Amino acid sequence: MSYLQVVIGFVLLLGGAEFLVRGAVQISVKLGLSTLLIGMTVVAFGTSAPEFMVSLSAALDGSSAMALGNVVGSNIANIWLILGATALLAPIVVDTRAVIRDGLMLTGATALFTWLCLSESVSRFEGGLMIVFLLGYFLRSYLRERKNSVASADLHEREAEEFQDIKMSAPMAWLGLIGGMIALAIGADQLVTGGSEIARGFGVSEEVIGLTLIAFGTSLPELAASGMAAWRGHTDVAIGNVIGSNLFNTLGVVGGVALILPLDVPQQLVDFDLWVMMAATLVILAYLALGQRMARREGAFFLGAYGLYIAAQVVGVDKVMALIS
Repeated sequence: MSYLQVVIGFVLLLGGAEFLVRGAVQISVKLGLSTLLIGMTVVAFGTSAPEFMVSLSAALDGSSAMALGNVVGSNIANIWLILGATALLAPIVVDTRAVIRDGLMLTGATALFTWLCLSESVSRFEGGLMIVFLLGYFLRSYLRERKNSVASADLHEREAEEFQDIKMSAPMAWLGLIGGMIALAIGADQLVTGGSEIARGFGVSEEVIGLTLIAFGTSLPELAASGMAAWRGHTDVAIGNVIGSNLFNTLGVVGGVALILPLDVPQQLVDFDLWVMMAATLVILAYLALGQRMARREGAFFLGAYGLYIAAQVVGVDKVMALIS
């Protein structure tokens, strides 16, 4: 039954996120919001909605470990798995000017999140601080990009346009938005419940399930969106989606959940997983700073790195660290 719940959760999260984002984008267009603002906020929030719903559900169920593991594991999967798979489909070429600022902000946000976790808890005040940083960055970026024609503005607009290929009437858009939110809520509950049962059945910790199985499930919308963008030849949109999603996960999801319920940080995240996330983020920043083209060779390397990370979770991080030391 637990495996069926996980499968149902995956399906509802993927479908719910798709309907939510498309409905929200169509409503935003009908309300007269600019494509730039939609790409920066609506799309970024929509693609991270599964992470938020799952982490909130896990936290309310008393599993801070699963809640934080989901965010950290999703960020790692977004970089190693999704960008790796995208690069295998089509080489990723992006204008450095379009994403370097967001890449720097993501690196800073990841460093802040890691620093807060070293105290082994994320308080309501710290969660609120993360939300303020995120909103302030979005506001400053929007005002700057609206005033000046910059490459990053063009990229955010293309991110929004990816979800406008299917036109909806106003009632259908609202139905998609509301239906997507309901599907996400039910999917999150099913995934957390099933994942917890599987963890107990195999005798593994809930943070490991959050870092692997659940993180993969909540990353499915980004995987679908990036794969479709690559198939259309819009590989720059794929990397923009990943950076935006990770930024929102790090500040918006963790900050929002911590505002509702303070989060305790499991020791494994402090000892290992946060540093893997930081290393993956720095690799992406290096590619952006150097203006490197991410070809199929790099894609294979990213997928291999993700495979090794999952293998470490399966074998046991404590055993892997003991071998290294």
